[in-house]
Amino acid sequence: MDPQPEPVSYICGDCGQENTLKPGDVIQCRECGYRILYKKRTRRRIEFCEKVMERI
Repeated sequence: MDPQPEPVSYICGDCGQENTLKPGDVIQCRECGYRILYKKRTRRRIEFCEKVMERI
């Protein structure tokens, strides 16, 4: 069996409320109903720049 994908956090473009959505959920703010949501930035460390700098 495939593991269930983890929910992703989004910020409403109108009211700023944080919304957690799972695959298949309606893309809509749960507070105000606005349909434009922005994905939160990841806190994961990005190692791409370090690998590029090693080549130089």
